[in-house]
Amino acid sequence: MSLPPSGLITQVLEAAAAGELKATEELLPLVYAELKRLAASQLVRTPPGNTLQPTALVHEAYLKLVGTQSPSWECRGHFFAAAAEAMRQILVDQARRKTSRKRGGGRRRVDLDPDQFIKEMPDESLILLHEALEALEKSEPRVAQVVKLRFFAGLTMPEIAPALGISLPTAERDWRFGRTFLSAKLEENED
Repeated sequence: MSLPPSGLITQVLEAAAAGELKATEELLPLVYAELKRLAASQLVRTPPGNTLQPTALVHEAYLKLVGTQSPSWECRGHFFAAAAEAMRQILVDQARRKTSRKRGGGRRRVDLDPDQFIKEMPDESLILLHEALEALEKSEPRVAQVVKLRFFAGLTMPEIAPALGISLPTAERDWRFGRTFLSAKLEENED
């Protein structure tokens, strides 16, 4: 299956941003394969036992994206960055629900084999990462965008730089700073 040309996707995105309802219907078949690949890459990082499938994540994220009053996607890269952000928010919300007290939040799962215990819940790590990313976004919004595009959208540095309108060395510098910042925040939370 071949991917549609970027120009066609951009035209449909512009039509959707202009408020054409038919454009949002035409958009999903054009971007579905790429959104599904993006969802699968995001779900690889989730803890074992996750019940959310790539297809469901794509559909939830797409509904979240087209459900906004006036989508303002400037280009293909901007749309996929918004999709990655929507997917990240869905996964964070799911992690919060799983760790809530109502759903057995502080408890640990135990396998049937009494000699093996599951390590600390990775859902909590996802929430800590989300909080660290929010802290980074408050102090360095552009760096946070670079991290989101690289880590969650899976874009390469040469793709990120033009999407954000910055030079490649600046994008790489922001990526190094963002990783260091998040690593320090996560270590701080572990202590």
